[in-house]
Amino acid sequence: MLANTNTIIGILGATASGKTKYAVRLAKELNAEIISMDSRQVYKELNLGVGKDLEEYDGVMHHLIDIISLHDQYHIHQFKQDFHKAYVDITSRGKRVIACGGTGLYFDVLLNNRIYTQVPVNEILREELLEISKTDLIQIILKENIDNISFDTSTHKRCIRAIEIIRYLKEHKLNEHSDFTYEWDLYALTLSAEERKNNINQRLLKRVEQGLFEEVENLLKNGFSEDRLIYLGLEYKFITEYFRGIYSKEECIQKLAIAIHQFSKRQLTFFRKIEKDGHFINWIETLS
Repeated sequence: MLANTNTIIGILGATASGKTKYAVRLAKELNAEIISMDSRQVYKELNLGVGKDLEEYDGVMHHLIDIISLHDQYHIHQFKQDFHKAYVDITSRGKRVIACGGTGLYFDVLLNNRIYTQVPVNEILREELLEISKTDLIQIILKENIDNISFDTSTHKRCIRAIEIIRYLKEHKLNEHSDFTYEWDLYALTLSAEERKNNINQRLLKRVEQGLFEEVENLLKNGFSEDRLIYLGLEYKFITEYFRGIYSKEECIQKLAIAIHQFSKRQLTFFRKIEKDGHFINWIETLS
């Protein structure tokens, strides 16, 4: 498949598109190891809600899963450092590297010189902004973004990050040199809209049966705040709101399914953006 064995094989795809199974099969063929490109699977305490299906790896070595406690924050700059360590480790042993996951931002920061990943997390600021609506956060960005930096404001979380960056840059300068550069061969898995919808619905129901609600309930009982769980994404957000009494269980599952469908479409849009930035992606149609 590749002439240069140090070239990273990137496997992208929307949620429930079969990325891990595809990457594992490829890893066995190429004597490769897999680096997870999932921003939530790094946390040891998260399992069903992040799709941490470790049995799918079937003996293939994986990296950047279960590496940090949920008590701590995992910053994207830290991801870049950890990714490089894993890359050096794997290639030093004569193996190929497969980067697999659906967090488009992780691919983006490695493919491009995204200097804003150097901006550290500001927990106090995030706490202040958490209860502000997305509409109002966008107004703050428009007012304070005097340098006209282009930000992704598609989600509440990304709006908060944009303000975090804007305010940090008022008092700090960044190193504009990219940390590490790699050669890539990118593949994106695609399903028909109907197949993707069915996969998402089936997977969600399976994880509910496996104890998804109980996982969130235990996290709350173990002292993790509702705000912390809501910030972790859709599954934790909606189920935390169920425990707040906002929805019935049936309403929660329905709303969560709709939100995941919408999220999967945003993932595909982000991968198309990667192409527009000049990175060729091989699109592969897969069967559900």
